[in-house]
Amino acid sequence: MDSLALVGYGLSTIGPAIGVGLIFAAYLNGVARQPEARGLLTPFTILGFAVAEALAILGFVLFFLTGN
Repeated sequence: MDSLALVGYGLSTIGPAIGVGLIFAAYLNGVARQPEARGLLTPFTILGFAVAEALAILGFVLFFLTGN
């Protein structure tokens, strides 16, 4: 594999990793401030997590497509 492709995949995972951390930090902050809003915040948190992880998976797929 090309080392540039490895660096590209490594860089493409930084954004989703930071995004997941920020999503769950905001979720915990919101639940700590208003525990009764937990049921409303949970689906949005899971949706945000899924979108951020989809970006990481897309970077992984592009790594294999361009890593020839």
